[in-house]
Amino acid sequence: MKIRKMELGEEIPLDLLLSADPSQSIIENYIFRGECYLAVKEEQIVGVYVLLPTRPKTSEIVNLAVAQEQQGRGIGTRLILDAMEKAKDKGYKIIEIGTGNSSLRQLALYQRCGFRITGVDRDFFSKHYPDEIVENGIKCLDMIRLSKDL
Repeated sequence: MKIRKMELGEEIPLDLLLSADPSQSIIENYIFRGECYLAVKEEQIVGVYVLLPTRPKTSEIVNLAVAQEQQGRGIGTRLILDAMEKAKDKGYKIIEIGTGNSSLRQLALYQRCGFRITGVDRDFFSKHYPDEIVENGIKCLDMIRLSKDL
């Protein structure tokens, strides 16, 4: 598997991005402000992440997705490690990521990669997303914010 930056003019892997963020308008808001990286295996895009500068010395992974049939194979971990390396190479000192309170697998993955919970944006998803989100039988309401020093 190879991870590469999405090229200008290349088709955005919208279906994959939507699997991690159900709002196309929100994705369209950040996709061109950040840098999109693709995990490619046998000429197929199997994963994606978007790295976005947020504050001086801070960068955020605003979307991270792995194709359903490829999950559980370490691709998410490789994408996170790649994002941390890219952010560090660009001079960032902190990397952040956020996920829903109901995203149990993602919360575990981020913590295994060294991220620590730094806060909770209460009612983030009910305020910013028109449709109710339910994962693992849990209503997704709050954004769990995590960060890691690079």
